[in-house]
Amino acid sequence: MFEYIEGKITDINPAYAVIETGQIGWLVNITLSTFSKLQGLETARLYLQQIIREDAHLLYGFYDKEEREMFRHLISVSGIGAATARLVLSSLSASELKQAILTANIGTLKSVKGIGQKSAERLIVELRDKLGKIASSEDFLVTRDNRLREEAFTALVTLGFPRTAVEKVLDKIQRSHPEKTGTVEELIKQALREL
Repeated sequence: MFEYIEGKITDINPAYAVIETGQIGWLVNITLSTFSKLQGLETARLYLQQIIREDAHLLYGFYDKEEREMFRHLISVSGIGAATARLVLSSLSASELKQAILTANIGTLKSVKGIGQKSAERLIVELRDKLGKIASSEDFLVTRDNRLREEAFTALVTLGFPRTAVEKVLDKIQRSHPEKTGTVEELIKQALREL
């Protein structure tokens, strides 16, 4: 199993990159997100996922491990192959996809070409628990002012927002913008902007 490839970018387009390392050029399938992050770089490190089929051995490369992990989750769902998973991650960032699955946002998932109602529902059913456990373990490590958070959570749920969406947004705010969480009002205002 390959972990990553690092080398000179000798060719790149929105579908793949050729990375030269050890005088061998490796064709690595990429997402649009990875493509945009590689723009202007001469060398790169891509985290790999190898897919072996009867007719081909394919490499899929990702700029960061989070995107690769979401790709692995997607291909574990019945009916979702590597090409569809790449299309999903070209349309939605890993964090947007995770949020859509955790909040059961079928509309966001259906906005991806090739994902219909049944596929969107299957993604939610098969991945929600897996991604929820990952999010819970991450949340456990985050320190927060529980009283502030509890009050903001109660207020937002009372306003009619889904509990899981509120939890995720509050966690995100407290992780990335701790300076905006001085009072309950500030926390709620920031959450309303993101819900």
